[in-house]
Amino acid sequence: MGNPLLDISAEVGQDLLDKYELLPGNAILAEPKHQPLFGEMLKMPNVQLIAGGATQNSVRVAQWMLQEPGATVYMGCVGADENGSKLKAACEADGVNAMYMVDKATPTGTCATLVVSVERSLCTNLDAANNYKVEHCKEPENWKVVEGAKIIYSAGFFATVSPDSIKAASRQKAQDGGIYCMNLSAPFLMQVPPFKAVFVDTMPYVDFLFGNETEAQTWAETEGWDTTDLEFIAMRLSLIPSAKKSKRTVVITQGCAPAIVCVNGLVTKHPVIVLPKEKLVDTNGAGDAYVGGFLAGLVKGLPVADCCKAGAYSASVIVQRSGCTFPAKPDYKL
Repeated sequence: MGNPLLDISAEVGQDLLDKYELLPGNAILAEPKHQPLFGEMLKMPNVQLIAGGATQNSVRVAQWMLQEPGATVYMGCVGADENGSKLKAACEADGVNAMYMVDKATPTGTCATLVVSVERSLCTNLDAANNYKVEHCKEPENWKVVEGAKIIYSAGFFATVSPDSIKAASRQKAQDGGIYCMNLSAPFLMQVPPFKAVFVDTMPYVDFLFGNETEAQTWAETEGWDTTDLEFIAMRLSLIPSAKKSKRTVVITQGCAPAIVCVNGLVTKHPVIVLPKEKLVDTNGAGDAYVGGFLAGLVKGLPVADCCKAGAYSASVIVQRSGCTFPAKPDYKL
């Protein structure tokens, strides 16, 4: 479950980031001052329109890694417009069953993806994605999918949209023994109290928590832990009391450095695939792809170390392409 977005992606100069007060490697929700950016990017000769949204990216990658028709389902809200149709077609082409809620009054959400060298800055107009309602996932056909899911995953961005859906899905997995996964996703989500409250409320029900080094350190800062030590932060996150019998697994990625994994206070490190700079095309979606590969391994019942290997592989493929896109089949056996 997440925020389906159409990425408006283009390679730009640092001057465009400066013009709209955007930072590389960051993700924000668009303010009124950012609105002209979307039209400006659409006019660029090198612009690409790509199916996006963090959760949707991860689900598409998981489906690609699994190569099993109908293995994944995605829920979120789109508009009754051409962009919404593009997103549905992209999911269907990838084998993902897109069970969208359709808002006839609001356009499909878009994300301005500004690529500077291999870094990117994301600026999102949620639009229809902001209007997802828990009633949609509780419709009988949809709730049957929620109940039957082995794993449910949401990026943290969904906390800005439908906390009720997060609560319903996470509690259902606690009840039926399924796995619930979440991502910290962006520093602002922990810095804005109502969004942070959703994480705090959900954490006891989270079996696998993902994030990168900046997000993990932001969590520690907002908790007053007075440390930037990622292993210590991962340990603290893993030991937040759980409402479930299982122990929480925390996965913190840190670019080309090994991923830090902590289960019940025990830290291990797992290497990623480091590529030469000339092979890097676009880091947009690398973290989403890592999660997608990891979740595919989890579906297969693989141990955490093998899930990390699958995540590292999928991320290494995505960073060599523009946007969160991939070849027809993975050169990887789960």
